[in-house]
Amino acid sequence: MSSHPRPPRALLLASVLPLLLATACGGGGDTGGTGGSGAPAPVELTLAHSYTDQQPQHRCGAQVIADQVAAANVGLSVEIFPNSQLGGDADRFQSVAAGDIDIDIQGASALGASHAPMSVVDAAYAFDDAEHLARFFADPASDELKSGFAEATGVQVLGAWSAGARQFTANQPIRQPADLQGLRMRFPNSPQFLMNARALGANPTEVAFEELYLALQQGTVDGQENPIVNIDALNLGEVQDFLSLSGHQQNSNLVILGPVWEELSPEQQQALSAAVDSAVEQVPGCVAEDETRILDEYRTAGAFQVVEDVDVAAFRAQAEQYLRANLSPEQLPVYEAIRNAAS
Repeated sequence: MSSHPRPPRALLLASVLPLLLATACGGGGDTGGTGGSGAPAPVELTLAHSYTDQQPQHRCGAQVIADQVAAANVGLSVEIFPNSQLGGDADRFQSVAAGDIDIDIQGASALGASHAPMSVVDAAYAFDDAEHLARFFADPASDELKSGFAEATGVQVLGAWSAGARQFTANQPIRQPADLQGLRMRFPNSPQFLMNARALGANPTEVAFEELYLALQQGTVDGQENPIVNIDALNLGEVQDFLSLSGHQQNSNLVILGPVWEELSPEQQQALSAAVDSAVEQVPGCVAEDETRILDEYRTAGAFQVVEDVDVAAFRAQAEQYLRANLSPEQLPVYEAIRNAAS
């Protein structure tokens, strides 16, 4: 490991990690993250995300990473901090870049604030399905995007998965772009999400995720869009009548890693990469199982009227035309690379 101490974890020490100390690696003859015996020096990594411990992003993503790293027995462990315990997306990303948090799970739009081309991963209908997203990030077609992101931020992408397609809810069915006219639809406050709204024909209204239920209940907004697992977690069926299966965006999760990578031994790097690969394989299946169960409950219990006959082709064609005309010159090649990777 490096002969320099790791950056101080000030953000963690102030609240949830009073006992966690930054590990300083001594100099001398030890190199490559090993002790005097040649064995990897024990390292504990912090992994943060914004999801509850019941959501598939945690159960089949973060927890799989932690479990498989431990099973590799290479002197590496992962401690997970879910539910935004270590701050919101923007704050956590800065902490990863600074080395105060080691690993984080973030959506591409949030990362696009630091490297605009990355936000295109969250463009409307950029990906056909979850498998398309995983294939793109495993393919050399994504190398330029990942290397550009690392060069711009000092943070690397270890893997990516889809946490489900985003769907519309409202108090009326949304079957075609014209049905969005006149509705105040909540979209996340990021340039790519707001561009998606316009591409789909929606009038976007910005509301914080934590305030969404109340905004719908009070009529501040008429509808919203989210993956089914998020819609269910927020109990939006209590304040909305229709769930329209538009599938207009694959909700991306990128596993990102800060400067700690250089402090790990080759064996530890390999174990961490393999654990992330396993999570990338497992999360979409877990999401699909959860979505099937939730939709079955909606159809039988009536929490939502599920609208199946959405004109996805009309939404897709409108979105593609808009995006090709409005993405920036540095973003459009990413969009084209994604579409070229479609099966």
